Amino acid sequence: PTDYFPAPEFERIIDSTYLYRENRGETGNSNGTRIRVLSLLMRWSGLRIRDALTFEKSRLSDDNKLLLYQAKTGHPVFVPLPPHVADALRAVPPGARPNPSYFFWSGNGLPKSAVADWQRSYRRLFELAGIKKADGSLKRCHPQMFRDTFAVEMLLAGVPLEQVSMLLGHKSI
Repeated sequence: PTDYFPAPEFERIIDSTYLYRENRGETGNSNGTRIRVLSLLMRWSGLRIRDALTFEKSRLSDDNKLLLYQAKTGHPVFVPLPPHVADALRAVPPGARPNPSYFFWSGNGLPKSAVADWQRSYRRLFELAGIKKADGSLKRCHPQMFRDTFAVEMLLAGVPLEQVSMLLGHKSI
């Protein structure tokens, strides 16, 4: 079953990125900034964590649209980003081993390893956020829920199911 982050929960997660510290010799709070921008990217694009981590800088257009992929029709599929998200993405601080082609991935090693590293970071972030269910117990959170949030919010905004399905890269609705 899918679950998503309603606006107050998403805001709580974003607020928690300002508390997030996992410095490995860096000064400041670049890790908090990086996880915040990655969260915004996944929430507003519907990208899976692996696709968001390996997303190439060249696929962000000057008019704040992400080229997701080529549709089976041969036409490109774009998702528009809010300007504040696109600006944050362009300004995201580099990681420990920056690669000029990617926002978040060094390009070294397997993407699977990068995903595992970021999933550990998300476990810590979600713990900081302390999101609870209606009964007071902790809500089980994971990065896939940003993708689910994208889909739910698009549907609530009246975007047709077929279009949401296409933006998510599904083969069928």
